[in-house]
Amino acid sequence: MVTGDKAIVENPVVAAAFPDQHPPFEPQAALIESQRCLFCFDAPCTNACPTHIDVPRFIKKISTGNLRGSALAILDANILGASCSRVCPVDVLCEGACVMQRHGKEPIEIGRLQRHAMDYFYRTGASLRRKETAERSEKVACIGAGPASLACAAELRLRGFRVAVFDARPLPGGLNTYGVAEYKLRAVDSLREIELIRSLGAEFRFGTAIDTPSAFERLEKEFDAIFLGIGLGPMHKLGIPGEDLPGVVNALQFIEEYKTGGRTSAGRRTVVVGAGNTAIDAARAAKRLGAEEVRIVYRRDAPQMPAFSFEFEHAREEGVIFQWRSRPVAIRANSAGTAIASVECATVEVPVGGTTKPTPSPHFEIACDMVIPAIGQSPLLEFLEKLRGITLDRGRVRVDRATGRTSSPRYFAGGDCVNGGREVVDAVADGKRAGEAIAEMLEVTHA
Repeated sequence: MVTGDKAIVENPVVAAAFPDQHPPFEPQAALIESQRCLFCFDAPCTNACPTHIDVPRFIKKISTGNLRGSALAILDANILGASCSRVCPVDVLCEGACVMQRHGKEPIEIGRLQRHAMDYFYRTGASLRRKETAERSEKVACIGAGPASLACAAELRLRGFRVAVFDARPLPGGLNTYGVAEYKLRAVDSLREIELIRSLGAEFRFGTAIDTPSAFERLEKEFDAIFLGIGLGPMHKLGIPGEDLPGVVNALQFIEEYKTGGRTSAGRRTVVVGAGNTAIDAARAAKRLGAEEVRIVYRRDAPQMPAFSFEFEHAREEGVIFQWRSRPVAIRANSAGTAIASVECATVEVPVGGTTKPTPSPHFEIACDMVIPAIGQSPLLEFLEKLRGITLDRGRVRVDRATGRTSSPRYFAGGDCVNGGREVVDAVADGKRAGEAIAEMLEVTHA
């Protein structure tokens, strides 16, 4: 698939290593599963979804064979309904709220049913009609081409506003394209949603960095409103000796490299530092790319790990080893100084209260030839400080949560730069709310 000036060609080695985590339904199985739904009034599954997809409505349409109608019901709430059907933590959102569990039964497989409808939509010719026929003259810029900006751009185009999406990278989609594990979402599946939004008339300007005061001044002259969907900055460094050795690659870079065709293997013995969902994704990917041993090093115990419990269980099932109460203090090179030989770690005491401190116990070493730090991303402070009149709160853009409006009247924001790094569906919800608020503002000011 080609989007912009770069092509994504699926590597057969990677494709074989990353089969779908949740395989699609066969048509008959989807029909049977849809008919298990109770079609609740005021359904808790809908309330649990950040984009408030009308779950009973779309499942009812599947049960009657109306798959396109089902997809349109999903897209009405969530323009990235296909990717969210794959990447959402449904266990703690819609399926976690399903009333079937109150009766001691398995929840409806909402995520797989949503994927069933969305796969049909894209397989049979994806198309959407605008909510308004008249083209409006007002222009909106969306900075960043991740889920928040895409949702904002789609909402505005459906209402007839002109939209340009800017991104410094050659491909749109943000973490959906570059940073979500392949077994959850393939890059080509992310890009087909961008093509849907492009078909609505959104303009994409790739390889265009908006990162200087003069660039913002130009945007302010050309556009009536600006949406910030810039995500987060680089991943945090470990801050220990040896982290610049060959073989040290941060988790997002590691995932990007195999998703976009640049990597087909991992170290024979790989150490991942951190225990969030991205760390789990990187560890499972390393295992699938041929690592004989993958070990996650985390400074606390399992109950304190930030990853979802089901992600933890999946990693354990695939053979990932967890090294609790440990922190790396140095990465050691081989005798030639050309590659990694081991990671030196210190045992960490976790006293009552949850704070951590090193113990005087001897350090220990873990032999490895690859280290993947996954300890979170930094806010884009240098970028944000260039925005005049934008209020920050601990490195995040402060907004009115109901509208996404910032302290600067023409600027709106959503996604990770606002919430610090949550789920794709949260970013979509932010972008859609901001798109609605921008449209309302422009309709009033240009009436």
